[in-house]
Amino acid sequence: MLTLLTEGMIIIIKNQEYVVLIKMKQKLSPNRLKVLIALFLIAFFFLLNPSHASEEIRIPMKITHLFGEKTIFLYATLYKPDGKGPFPLVVINHGTPRDMSKKDRIFKFSSQSKEFVKRGFVVVVPMRRGYGGSEGNYAESYGRCENPDYYNVGMESAKDIKAVIQYMTEQSYVDKNRILVVGQSSGGFGSLALGSMKVDGLMGIINFAGVRGSIKEDFICSPVRLSQATYEFAKTSKVPTLWIYTENDKFVSPSVSKEMFDSYIKGGGKGKFILLPPFKQDGHSLFGDVDGIQIWMPIVDAFLKEIGL
Repeated sequence: MLTLLTEGMIIIIKNQEYVVLIKMKQKLSPNRLKVLIALFLIAFFFLLNPSHASEEIRIPMKITHLFGEKTIFLYATLYKPDGKGPFPLVVINHGTPRDMSKKDRIFKFSSQSKEFVKRGFVVVVPMRRGYGGSEGNYAESYGRCENPDYYNVGMESAKDIKAVIQYMTEQSYVDKNRILVVGQSSGGFGSLALGSMKVDGLMGIINFAGVRGSIKEDFICSPVRLSQATYEFAKTSKVPTLWIYTENDKFVSPSVSKEMFDSYIKGGGKGKFILLPPFKQDGHSLFGDVDGIQIWMPIVDAFLKEIGL
């Protein structure tokens, strides 16, 4: 609770942990005093509200190559609630641009992350190998369009995500038994692949518009291979999943996304598929667009309740 008092030429602003005194050199008019107080309250809120803070971190990942093993570092953005924790963990995984010259872009998903922080989660947004800020070679090439290897590409993404989880669960402020993985586009596809691995503490996966192989608008290389890959992922997956797609996604059509989901269920996976109405010009941006948060957050809240997070 925030309390504000004015005593002559002194303004006192306090909450349960902080007291701030402002002593003015001269008495201000009522209007100027209101403006000063409003500005200071804004600054005070941003300084003390931890959901607005982020930190850049480097996450170690061991990779094997011809000459043995080495450690590289993945760039990540960290968002933490106030307090010592331990807090449940959310890992948010980015997509892949069609134009690979733009893969150096760093995704932070700050507004999306803060929604989870408000709900008591610590959030990490990593960049996978070969993407902006991270070391290592790009490992997610699926080969030729007519013969794509989506399964192994998904598993490569999953290796990065798993390395991030291993590092984060070693931190004292993280509850290693309560983990949620969220991914958008190729990050969603990689998150589904992660579900096929043994990851202690993983309670759920949310896949926003997960896909691979969209080389141009409304075209995917060999979409049947996507369904074959999700079928394989599901064989060893025990984790509840939520699939969120839109009717006007220009990377993946409703028919392809539903086929991927149906194959996942046939393979033994557990999941719920939601197809939302069109979002702006391209529904593929639903997760990354701040205007999409009010649409998907209630759906995510219901899923979190279902899985006990």
